[in-house]
Amino acid sequence: MNEINLNVEGMMCGGCEKRIENALGDIKGVKKVKANHEDGTVKVETKKELDMEEVKEKIENLGFKLK
Repeated sequence: MNEINLNVEGMMCGGCEKRIENALGDIKGVKKVKANHEDGTVKVETKKELDMEEVKEKIENLGFKLK
């Protein structure tokens, strides 16, 4: 199992966290996602290597920015 730590700009509340968790949770191979709007981090536990372009695209399609 791998863990990826991301820094995401634009999360303002728990609703933002849920939108990111749901979007990234839909990616094949993702086991768990935990977003934290207070420090702008997203932790992703995976079963396999992820396509980081897909991760970035999902985040940006929600209106957030991957740092």
